[in-house]
Amino acid sequence: MGGPAKRGRAVWAIEEKATEVEIATPESAGRGSARDGAPVPSVRLANVTKRFRDVTAVDNLSLDIERGEFFTLLGPSGCGKTTTLRMVAGFEEPTDGEILIDGENVEGQPAFRRPTNTVFQSYALFPHLSVEDNIAFGLRRNGMSKSDARTRVAEELERVGLSREAKRKPRQLSGGQQQRVALARALVNRPAVLLLDEPLGALDLKLRKNLQVELKRIQEEVGITFIYVTHDQEEALTMSDRIAVMNHGVVEQVDIPETVYDSPRTTFVAGFIGVSNLMPGVAGPVSGGATKLVLDSGVTVWASEDCGVAEGERCYAVVRPEKLKVSLLEEPVPSDRPSVEGLIESSLYLGTATQMVVRLPDEVTMTVLVPNTDEAERQRLPGAGARVRLSWTPDHMHVVKESTQSEPGVES
Repeated sequence: MGGPAKRGRAVWAIEEKATEVEIATPESAGRGSARDGAPVPSVRLANVTKRFRDVTAVDNLSLDIERGEFFTLLGPSGCGKTTTLRMVAGFEEPTDGEILIDGENVEGQPAFRRPTNTVFQSYALFPHLSVEDNIAFGLRRNGMSKSDARTRVAEELERVGLSREAKRKPRQLSGGQQQRVALARALVNRPAVLLLDEPLGALDLKLRKNLQVELKRIQEEVGITFIYVTHDQEEALTMSDRIAVMNHGVVEQVDIPETVYDSPRTTFVAGFIGVSNLMPGVAGPVSGGATKLVLDSGVTVWASEDCGVAEGERCYAVVRPEKLKVSLLEEPVPSDRPSVEGLIESSLYLGTATQMVVRLPDEVTMTVLVPNTDEAERQRLPGAGARVRLSWTPDHMHVVKESTQSEPGVES
């Protein structure tokens, strides 16, 4: 890989100190060759571990992130997602394992020599430079002519919708506009991988939702690999091609958003992604591709798939609140629908839906969301204190194992 004289450097103020960041050339993006006919992943983490003194922040992590993928590291504070991103960027070095970018081991390479750029929650813009000069800074340090840099900057300003703000200073922009400038500054250098560390975290809800859509559109347009860090489940589900759910330094599940939500593999994933109802029990035999579960309440239920749990293993039935149907006790429930009885503890009108909390005989509480599309149906349902039956279809139930991680990490 070329040295700084060929690739150029930009000194950006990041996290209250100057950090040298390499300006990737256009030729550096989209690299990678085939091995045995298979394309080389954009980023590969092979058995990566990071320890801080006596705490393991990332534990034996292996991931392949494909070229042009919007890949999200999702998890709560302390799960190791930011530490993982910083190791890819070159701001931290793994204690063990390897990190490869476009098939090349980047061990020991500082951040400015890696074909990556990073967008932080803090925008790290130069306050004395205009928007266009902020974006052009790296290109000019890299030796690009003024005319070529002007053309490239104009393209990025158009991409992020800030052409009219080109002459303004950062202090004259809103938070969302400043974040767009930071994104354009990172993209203008054509990195092979763009790393985004909770870049929307400081924005208000409405603006954050708008920028989620914009970020996904931009990523699809430029075709660059995005690795995105967030603790916001909705954000991850909205934008990602795949999600890695992290918990205490390990990845509990890697999958497309639909599978992570509908078919979680552990109780942690089920509970962290949205709202889940967890009913404890013991797994029975698998028959005809379906998983049997005897709940602690004594009720036997079936999932319409082999959930990968062994007979006699302690596990949980997971059903999402919107998949449950509420019926009066005297109303018949089809024999092919598993069901449980319970007492309504509360009923709240939320506008688009009514949320009920139902307590089962074994003290498990279930959250139910009843759409308010049918006013007659909503009025028919009883309020707090009534006994009801909850039912669901077998394909809306998933059986998961209990998460085994118990020791928190040190980094987010």
